[in-house]
Amino acid sequence: MLTKIREKAQGVFAWLILIAITVPFALWGIQNYLDVGKETPVVTVGDKDFFQRDVNRAYQQYSQQLAGRGIPEDIIKEQALKKLIGDEVLLQYVQEKGFSVTDKTVRAYIQNLPFFQVDGKFSKQQYKAFLASQNMISEQFVQKIRTAIMMEQFQRGIMESGFATDYDVDKFYALQNQIRNIQFVQVALKPVTEKPTEEEINNYYQENQDKYKTEEQAAIEYIDLSLDDLAKDIEASDEQLKEFYEEQKELYSTKERRKISHILISFKKYANEEDALKKAKEVRQQLQAEDFAEVAKQVSDDTLTADKGGDLGLFNIGTMEPAFEEAATKLKEGEISDPVKSAFGYHLIKVTELKPGITKPFEQVKKDVEKAYKRAQAESIFYELSETLTEVSYENPDNLEMASDAVDIKPKKTAMFTRNSGTGIAAEEAIRNAAFSEDVLKGNNSEPIELGSERIVVLRVTEHKPASVRPLQEVRAEVEKSLLAAKAKEQALVTAKSIKQRLIAGETFDKIAGEYGLKVKKFPELNRKNTEVPVLIKQAAFKLAKPQSTDKPSVGMVDLPEGGIAVVSLFAVIEGKPTAEDEKQRELIRKNLSTAYGRLDYSTVIKALEEKADIVKRESDQ
Repeated sequence: MLTKIREKAQGVFAWLILIAITVPFALWGIQNYLDVGKETPVVTVGDKDFFQRDVNRAYQQYSQQLAGRGIPEDIIKEQALKKLIGDEVLLQYVQEKGFSVTDKTVRAYIQNLPFFQVDGKFSKQQYKAFLASQNMISEQFVQKIRTAIMMEQFQRGIMESGFATDYDVDKFYALQNQIRNIQFVQVALKPVTEKPTEEEINNYYQENQDKYKTEEQAAIEYIDLSLDDLAKDIEASDEQLKEFYEEQKELYSTKERRKISHILISFKKYANEEDALKKAKEVRQQLQAEDFAEVAKQVSDDTLTADKGGDLGLFNIGTMEPAFEEAATKLKEGEISDPVKSAFGYHLIKVTELKPGITKPFEQVKKDVEKAYKRAQAESIFYELSETLTEVSYENPDNLEMASDAVDIKPKKTAMFTRNSGTGIAAEEAIRNAAFSEDVLKGNNSEPIELGSERIVVLRVTEHKPASVRPLQEVRAEVEKSLLAAKAKEQALVTAKSIKQRLIAGETFDKIAGEYGLKVKKFPELNRKNTEVPVLIKQAAFKLAKPQSTDKPSVGMVDLPEGGIAVVSLFAVIEGKPTAEDEKQRELIRKNLSTAYGRLDYSTVIKALEEKADIVKRESDQ
């Protein structure tokens, strides 16, 4: 589902930068729409073919978005392909239905993209540099933006039409504030002293070999393209630095701080402007002997500032009428203006605080200027090299030598690392994910991996050690320990099942628990916010079916983290009601439910479109 509507513009190489900027709606399959390939497509949607490179790119992007969540690689691959297909189905549908976007809308969207903003304004230079780095003309980029907005129009049209009724909100509160009458016991594991036999040890080892495998390992060589490293090699003369300093002088300057107060003599209170001016002059004379703030409180017609002594706070150019701004700008600290005419009346203006703007001299900021200059110069080189690295490493998938020569960066190597941990660059999860991906383990270069917004890595595996089973002699102690724990668990399970069956048969919890020496814990008014009951037991209690009667409770069992088993009995369910605090949040809950319904509707529509679409999947040869 296309749920992330806004993402940061942080791409740095050709396809990824295009995705991040042109598709802030997470429709990152769009970069494929102009690709042309001669190889057999992996999947075809209508008349659009997607090749293995497209699937690999989708996987790389998706795996980076889901980094750190422990999701298996095969699931990520499946979801990435599913999203690629869903986006293409959506695109073809909106095109078929004639969705359109005006030039004005597209232009405004591009101009407001953060990637093209410099000092809060659209930078043509930044825009042209981006297009050049992508070997793209403006018309192509505009069309991609237009396509993405059309797709978002459709998405929003459905998602924002979701709504929740009072009944839905009431049902939410009924579940959220539900109260359950429960009782439970915890059957702890009891130590097993009887040693396992050789046969038991051998059988357990053979049946559970996955527990005793060494971790899969790999070592890589990689090309590390970093903007910071490029900047270090940039040479800069004093002349170049001084020229850069002059161009960027605002960065090394502090603006003037000027606070002002005013007294307004409004035209509305006088028959004509002459009378208002006369009054203003009289007040001006009065100020020669009296405090400005006190006089403002007495005579100013600006009701918003009079009580504050006429204080207008910091003065910013562009917020007042020209005559007012001109007068306020010329005054010295403590000086009071002559009457200044505006559309509202006459103003008497006083500067109450003045700190002149300061520009730090070149010599004082030379190191900062040099650093900024080098980074600025390195940026264009970085984008060019990132594109070269992407192209050459893809065109020569079985080695890094060609890419290394093309970007003039020597490959580095790592020690062995696992899927879950590594040192140096292998400490980065994105690097480990790429190294252990199916395509790279087959001997191919990885797709460019973005580490931050100013660093790109392409890698290949130099050594790979698959996971292997450790010999029984080495893990014998672990096997024995696991066997004893399994027997203890089995004994606890027998006890828990017996308790459950007796409860279902109608015996009381207290009687059964007494026989086993267990303590019954009773919570007649358990709610979801309760912190006394262990989380897993509470979750199990709220999953149990509503009992037929208090004489026939619903009974369930749940494994506990420490290895024991809890037997939970549910006697009654009381539907919840909204609290006074809930009522304050009612509209927020309605909005959240409406959003959830909208997402569900959208997902349903996309699924229906996919069922109607002509989609052909083929087995990948990679």
